[in-house]
This record gives sequence, structure tokens and C-alpha cells, in this order.
Amino acid sequence: MTAFTDPVVSTQAYRPRPDDAPAVRPPRRVPPAVLHEVEQFLYFEAQLLDEARYNDWFDLIADDVHYFMPVRRNRLHRDLLAETSGLDEFNHYDDNKMTLALRVKRLQQPTAWSDNPPARTARSITNITAEPTDADGEYRVRSVFHLYRNRLADDADSYSGRRTDTLRAHPDLGFQIVNRTIHLAESVVQANNLGLFF
Repeated sequence: MTAFTDPVVSTQAYRPRPDDAPAVRPPRRVPPAVLHEVEQFLYFEAQLLDEARYNDWFDLIADDVHYFMPVRRNRLHRDLLAETSGLDEFNHYDDNKMTLALRVKRLQQPTAWSDNPPARTARSITNITAEPTDADGEYRVRSVFHLYRNRLADDADSYSGRRTDTLRAHPDLGFQIVNRTIHLAESVVQANNLGLFF
């Protein structure tokens, strides 16, 4: 697995570039055909989740997956490096394949009353960019998402944020998700629970 760090996540930092910093450089591009395959994979994944096809979605998860959603905190400019929780702190999600399997199984239980009746969801995935990693057949992919969830008559939630994924080429599935880090745009989650996948 190709590890990566994303220490500064704020999009509202407004910090000047240091005088000794290099000029901005665009990311390494992937061929258009590869980007198209990445986009189609992410759209298909969103479709599986919106259709509650969790076992099919789970096939897209690599054995060595790390599925991570840190807590986002409000910090002044000088403290932005502490804006998100670290691996050794409390996080919304910090899952491997075994714990993701347990979450999938729980969602399918009729006694999981927070999800029975099940919610209806609609996901939008956009702003997709991909660049190769140092590992052959792996790509670092960034995307922006919006997720709307409605349950019962008037229980509605809306989530927006961005994801950084590592996708690994797979001969049958196109790709598998090796690493996913989800950054919600909100610092306080307004929903009653986070019992869903992003």
C-alpha cells in the first residue's frame, strides 16, 4: 500500500506562500483514458452505495484498506496543522477491512433500528483528479462529494466534503480502494449518526 499524508486540509487558510517556497506546480497527470476509468469507477461505487448494494460495494475494498475520517476542528491560521485529528486520536472512522465488514453486516440486520426502515441516499462525486503514485498500478485520487440522506418522513441530512483515495488497479473490478481519507466540510456533525459510507 502506498501511504500518504494530508496534514493541512483547510481550504480557507489564506496563508501567503513563503518567500523561499517553490512556485506552484500542477500534479502529475494520468492519461485521459486512465482518468476516465477512475471517474467511471467512482461513479459506479456511488451507485452501489445509493442502491444499498453493500456486499457488491465491499468487493471494491482491498484487503489492506484503511478507511479514515478524522474529526475536524476549528483552528486559527497559526494552528491549522492541528485542524484534523491524527491517527492516534479519536476519529469518526478508522477502519480496516475487518471492521468495515462488521459495519456492512450491521447495516443489513433488521434489528439495526437506526437504519430500519433504511435511508434513501443520493451521492454526487465531482472534481475528480488522479495522479500516479510510486507504486505500479496505484493512483492517488482526489474528489469532492455531496451526500444527501433521507429517512422516515422528515429525517434529512446533507454532507459535503472531499476525499483522498488510493486506488489500485484490479484485473476484474477496474480498481480497488486501498486507502480513503474523508474530510467533511463541517466541524460539528449535525446528523443523528454517521452510520453510512462515504
